[in-house]
Amino acid sequence: MTEQERILQLRKELHEHNHRYYVLNQPVISDQDFDFLMHELQELEARHPEMADPNSPSVRVGSDINQNFRQVAHRYPMLSLANTYNADDVREWYEQVSRGLEGEPFEVCCEMKYDGLSISLTYEDGKLVQAVTRGDGVQGDDVTNNVRTIRCIPLQLSPSNGFPYPRSFEIRGEILLPWDNFNRLNAEREEIGETPFANPRNAASGTLKSQNSRVVAERGLDAYLYYLLGDELPADGHIENLDIARSWGFKISEGMKKVNSLQGILDYIDYWDKERKNLPVATDGIVLKVNSLRQQRHLGFTAKSPRWAIAYKFKAERACTPLIEVTYQVGRTGAITPVANMEAVQLAGTTVRRATLNNEDFIRSFDLHIGDYVYVEKGGEIIPKIVGVDVEKRKADAEPVRFITHCPECGAQLVRYEGEAAHYCPNDTGCPPQIKGRIEHFIARKAMNIMSLGPETVDEYFQRGLIHNIADLYDLTIQQIDPSGNKRKSAQNVIDAIKESRNVPFERVVFALGIRFVGVTTAKLLARHFKDIDSLMKASLQDLLDVEMVGNVIAESIISYFHNEENLAIIQRLRDKGLQMSLSEEQTAGQTNILEGKSIVISGVFTHHSRDEYKALIEQHGGKNVGSISGKTSFILAGDNMGPSKLQKAEKLGVQIVSEEEFLGMIKDEGTVSPLALPRSEGAASPKTDSNNSPIQLDLFS
Repeated sequence: MTEQERILQLRKELHEHNHRYYVLNQPVISDQDFDFLMHELQELEARHPEMADPNSPSVRVGSDINQNFRQVAHRYPMLSLANTYNADDVREWYEQVSRGLEGEPFEVCCEMKYDGLSISLTYEDGKLVQAVTRGDGVQGDDVTNNVRTIRCIPLQLSPSNGFPYPRSFEIRGEILLPWDNFNRLNAEREEIGETPFANPRNAASGTLKSQNSRVVAERGLDAYLYYLLGDELPADGHIENLDIARSWGFKISEGMKKVNSLQGILDYIDYWDKERKNLPVATDGIVLKVNSLRQQRHLGFTAKSPRWAIAYKFKAERACTPLIEVTYQVGRTGAITPVANMEAVQLAGTTVRRATLNNEDFIRSFDLHIGDYVYVEKGGEIIPKIVGVDVEKRKADAEPVRFITHCPECGAQLVRYEGEAAHYCPNDTGCPPQIKGRIEHFIARKAMNIMSLGPETVDEYFQRGLIHNIADLYDLTIQQIDPSGNKRKSAQNVIDAIKESRNVPFERVVFALGIRFVGVTTAKLLARHFKDIDSLMKASLQDLLDVEMVGNVIAESIISYFHNEENLAIIQRLRDKGLQMSLSEEQTAGQTNILEGKSIVISGVFTHHSRDEYKALIEQHGGKNVGSISGKTSFILAGDNMGPSKLQKAEKLGVQIVSEEEFLGMIKDEGTVSPLALPRSEGAASPKTDSNNSPIQLDLFS
């Protein structure tokens, strides 16, 4: 056998062992033997680069190469189901389905509603070719490299004796982080001083969007697949299609059940409302779907959701436990967050010991006392919150919770700004959590994008005395980072990333400075208004108030920032290191006020530019990007696959719709603005429909 033939043989064997271990839970070899085979494959692949295959089992370990996610349009929009929280709504839905089918018998598929991140997987000729997140429902992020590291997702499908898989199809599901892996990950984060994830869903989402696929591989994500789409599906029944997909190698929930009565549905809900607590992953409800695809097409859609499916959400769990003490955390901006420390209690599969108390007003609203028995709830199975106090159990000598007056980290006296609920530590240049927080903010993706650094590295450099502020990053050397010489490549990557950040545009530099209350959008507006750092630093209160979205609190914060001598010294050092302190000539030359005063919603998939590029063009020409349609919306920039719900709302409010070509025509000539009174047929792309002229909306599960 040649080495090339051995590579193919090993790949086939390892795919099978992965499936047995991660999907069937029936391993036939030891972990050591599996690792031995994997090591052999990796060595052979290294000797034969011509045999490279993105679906080789060796990709499961991931890569530490940074990646940027490109936007991919969904073939079928990924929209959500309407939610209900009571049996009466389920009964009403069941009766509506019966009426819609004019008395024709029907079956309902009942399945768990997993609480994770929706994913769409595309297979061609049995191989995984693309994995895309939900995104905005019309397009999402291409996370194929990261998904390839999730071991329960087949890279190459198994041949089926019964039904061969279609040449091309899509299968959708949920990416999850099992409770065991979630608890392990949070324990590791707490040990190194990182903030633990609030819940498995957030952890799964953050992991899948990691720029480093090796991190994804290490965290142990799981996946359940729940919907099959394509032109050549093997059966008319939804549950039958999933049973067949299971034979191809997909991990399908064993908890699905087909029923033919309302009572069968209610019995299923009642059973899983209790039994779900024993599942290895988070769930937050039940999904009910008419099983027949033919009947689904007959029932069709409303403007927002399918008539043939509904989601029943479980009620939030609640527990009562004593409040032991209140501690206080200092955030990047100096905001003080009180935290309730309680006796441990089980909620929705996790042990809860802490819950945020938001601010002083929140504490006063409950008249909290140390030792109080507090009611804790996980709203939507997510973040623990205190929702009440059992006053009758309060001891006579219980001490009321008094909000602190000084910073727990540096001792500075706290301040509370007018109109703000939070208290702040004003010592932004001398308070350690704020210093590290500002550096972490500075290196973030939307700021300077120094992705070779992270919170752990920032903390290490701070503890070693290498950095005390953001300007110190640009003085780092390889020798300082790696005095032993054992991690030269890693150190070089850090230095290269810091050097590359000098090219980040001015508006992101403004955001990266970490001025209190100045977010991404405000930073862009400030940069475009003042054009350079010197003009911004000299701006008076009235000058700042003239900028859109800048009120007194933001303006006073900016003035305070630039009156601090340490901040001015840091900015000068950053200027000396070559950071962009003004808009580029290209940006300045392209700026106009053609769209000034207009609020614009972007919807759909575009041909000439990406959505982010259109957002930048709108801002460049004086317009404002808004996320939702209202009576104040000037117009909608619409591409293909504009969501039907947005279309309906636009028509109801009389909001005009502008096509991609018409928008580009508006901004082409600086002195000419095209009229916005455009007929519907000319301005917007129509949503795709099926053979019955019903809009295709096929995500339906979370």
